[in-house]
Amino acid sequence: MSLRPALPEDFAFIRSLAQRPDYGIYITDEDEGRLAFYASDPRHRLLIWEQNGARAGFALFAELDDPSGAVELRRLALDVAGGGRGLGFVRALTDYAFSVLGAKRVWLDASSENGRAQKIYARAGYTLEGRLREHWWRPMLGRSVDLMLYGMLRAEWEALPSPAPLAAPEP
Repeated sequence: MSLRPALPEDFAFIRSLAQRPDYGIYITDEDEGRLAFYASDPRHRLLIWEQNGARAGFALFAELDDPSGAVELRRLALDVAGGGRGLGFVRALTDYAFSVLGAKRVWLDASSENGRAQKIYARAGYTLEGRLREHWWRPMLGRSVDLMLYGMLRAEWEALPSPAPLAAPEP
C-alpha cells in the first residue's frame, strides 16, 4: 500500500469513484480542469492510493498554506470498501498529513447520513467537533444534509499506537 501524487491519467479513475451512486451522495465530482488545478497547486495535495501497483483510492488534502498548521482532508474514496480497508486508508492519510505535510491539526467532514465514514473517523482517533445543520446541498439527494466536523491534533496523533510503515511520497 502506498500513496503517490495523482497524474492526469488518474483523473478518470478519481471521477469514476465520485460518480458512483454509493459515493456520489457523499462526495463531490469535479471535472478534469479542477483536478488538474488540485494536482498542481501547492496549497493542495491530490493523491492516489495504490495496492499491489493498482489504483485503490484517492484523497485530496487542502489548506496546506494555513498559517495555523490546520490541514483539511477534503475528499477520500476507495475503489473497494469493507474488510477494514477504510480504517487503514484513513490512518495512512492521517499519518501522511502529520508526518509528511507537517500538520498541527487535521480536520475533515462527513455527511450526517454517512454512518460508515463517521465510525471510521472515530475509530481512527478523530474527535467529533461539531455539526452544521442542513448545511451541505447534495444534488443526488435533492436536499441539504447536516455536516459532521471531525478533527485531530498532533498530540492526539502522537499518542496513537504506531501503525505499519507506509510508503508515502515526499511533499
